[in-house]
Amino acid sequence: MEQVLPGLGEAAGHGAIAAALERLAPVAARRTADVRPRLARVLDAFTAERLGVHHFASVSGYGHGDLGRQVLDRVFARVLQAEAAAVRLQFVSGTHAITAALFGVLRPGDRLLALTGRPYDTLEEVIGLRGRGQGSLAEFGITYGELPLTEGGEVDEASLEDALAPPTRMVLIQRSCGYSWRPSLPVATIGRLCERVKALRPDCVCFVDNCYGELVQELEPTAVGADLIAGSLIKNLGGTIAPTGGYVAGQRELVEMACCRLTAPGIGGEGGTGFDLYRLLFQGLFLAPQMVAEALIGADLVAEVFGGLGYPVNPAPGAERSDVIQAVRLGHPDRLIAVCRAFQQASPVGAYLDPVPAPMPGYASDLVMAGGTFIDGSTSEFSADGPLREPYVLYAQGGTHHGHVALALERALAALAALPEAD
Repeated sequence: MEQVLPGLGEAAGHGAIAAALERLAPVAARRTADVRPRLARVLDAFTAERLGVHHFASVSGYGHGDLGRQVLDRVFARVLQAEAAAVRLQFVSGTHAITAALFGVLRPGDRLLALTGRPYDTLEEVIGLRGRGQGSLAEFGITYGELPLTEGGEVDEASLEDALAPPTRMVLIQRSCGYSWRPSLPVATIGRLCERVKALRPDCVCFVDNCYGELVQELEPTAVGADLIAGSLIKNLGGTIAPTGGYVAGQRELVEMACCRLTAPGIGGEGGTGFDLYRLLFQGLFLAPQMVAEALIGADLVAEVFGGLGYPVNPAPGAERSDVIQAVRLGHPDRLIAVCRAFQQASPVGAYLDPVPAPMPGYASDLVMAGGTFIDGSTSEFSADGPLREPYVLYAQGGTHHGHVALALERALAALAALPEAD
């Protein structure tokens, strides 16, 4: 796609965004209509588990017999269409929850196969693809295989049988595109992959990194054959107010195995207090369907505006989505930095800060990140980031209201217009 302009001035940018919102009105209406069935699922789970204000309090110390934690787990299991779930503030991130699942299920001599190409950057050191001496899967004798994506960024299903020829204990499916230029996986595709894996390797565990995908579609991966999923509470399911945490969900035995890595064998899911923060987690889940819908409308707006300027975008505006991430190929480091700075200046917290590229723990490349969020690092609130490597792709996600995304875009377009012409 030929790039038309780096950006637009403030007045022109305002008009362009207003026109984009008008074009997206039918899409926004569809996203908003999807809130009702998702919210109904949440409310049904609250009703079935008889949620009351007494569940907002937690016990101290070990967390034994914590009624709030027990009800929270059962509510999340219902919402995620899983047999069991473990929702813990002790998970510091989605990567931590995924890591607990990997180390909980896999044993020395087992093989892990990634079906969606190279996993997200923060999992590379967990697997043992980068770094050494920190106790990666590789250092515990767990082997790793990877099924490269096709040229079109799709899962190479034609090569799946060969990839599963060696004995394989677990396949890893990353639902979101991560820092790669590929389509995120629809739940239906995940279901088809799980079915094929089970036909070839009946005892193989199908594990899905579900980050950024929760409540985007009608079904979750655990409803279509995934044995285990994991994710973060400061993404979709936290509804922008969960202060921290993550979850694992799926088959009861596998969830407990993951919990045994989080706590200790013999303790598993029976330990861990909620620090009297359960009300935020329940309320965040209640808000989540609406927040996800706003994030999707914001992502559509980012795609519509940048696509209209000639920048390649993935996915296309109004396309069927499986997560809340919108990628924009800016093609130059100055543009990536300029957009992130503009987004930061439109943030409610830390608008005065100037994002600069810097190393981040777990990432292979320097990152530039815009995230002036109330919850530090929350990507359910509006944020954007990108690795400082070609082709300099911006990844935008989240947003409590698409109006915030529109205001941030106005500043970004003006910032791009002010840049000298890129080489």
